[in-house]
Amino acid sequence: MQSSEVAERIRSRLPEAEKVEVTGGEGKFEALVVSPMFADMNAVKKHQTVYATVRDEIASGAVHALSIRAMTPEEYAAS
Repeated sequence: MQSSEVAERIRSRLPEAEKVEVTGGEGKFEALVVSPMFADMNAVKKHQTVYATVRDEIASGAVHALSIRAMTPEEYAAS
């Protein structure tokens, strides 16, 4: 699975995301997801929300590892 495919999975399942960037390959990926839906979530819930979008790919082994940075637009602007 390519990083662009992982990014498309996340985008299609989190349509409100303003930014989705995925890097990596060979089953190991890093994702940056910026969405206003994260506003009332703690870090664990944000990560669970993003992981849920690629649950099937993780189960199949297509995605072996996914490092996530999930932020609100405000958090992203301040970073």
